Amino acid sequence: MIQRRYVFPGVLEMNYQSGRRMGVNIYLIDGGSEYALIDVGFLDELPDVLELIRQMDFSLSACKLIIATHADVDHTQGLTRAREVLRCEVVAHPKSVPAIEEGDEILTYARIDAQGIRIPIPRCKVDRTIDEGDRIQIGDRQLEVWSTPGHTAGQLAMRMGNLLFSGDNIFRDGCVGVIDAHHGSSLVDYITSLERIRDSDVEYLLPSHGPIFRKENRLLDSTISRLRAYSHMSDFGTCAVDWPLMDEWEEDLASGEFRF
Repeated sequence: MIQRRYVFPGVLEMNYQSGRRMGVNIYLIDGGSEYALIDVGFLDELPDVLELIRQMDFSLSACKLIIATHADVDHTQGLTRAREVLRCEVVAHPKSVPAIEEGDEILTYARIDAQGIRIPIPRCKVDRTIDEGDRIQIGDRQLEVWSTPGHTAGQLAMRMGNLLFSGDNIFRDGCVGVIDAHHGSSLVDYITSLERIRDSDVEYLLPSHGPIFRKENRLLDSTISRLRAYSHMSDFGTCAVDWPLMDEWEEDLASGEFRF
């Protein structure tokens, strides 16, 4: 068996548990009598995720639901298989449902012809939609649903006390999720969502990629300012050659360190 290492009370993060970087951050919300997963990641890593859950002495049948923060392939490719194995509900924002249920290659960012990218995206039934202001009870834990569009129209964030599971909204280095019109992104909506996060009283952000970090308004202000400039410029693109934050974080995971 594997000892459960909680990053916060009631919160386990699978990269931390495995000691290595997987496609996305998968959070397990432990409500005592039941649990939920926030995202499931790529299909080829799902067996490792399920084995981690077993090894931490969670019953697979105790999973209440899987929350899809949005429809992107790196978050949802394993969704169909996870739903089959865990026999639980899949929930998502209404604007994510068509992309998830139809396996839309463009809206899920699974197909980018110009870069030779084409990732299989199985269709998955969404059992229930969730939206702004909904509350999800998971045993003795409760999540408050935030609609935070920008990266995608259906991007969700979930608040639990002073924590915000912030999806692809913002990362520790001030980067944000990919912005692409074909993908359903909106700079104007993105800025509004980031302003909401900045103005909230949450203390920690638990993103979908990279390390957990304490919310810093200066970081958010800098990102908001950058996106405001992008909204009036023609040189915005998604042609980065690397992402130093992720390399640094992978080294931290391998060393067993987990700082925030």
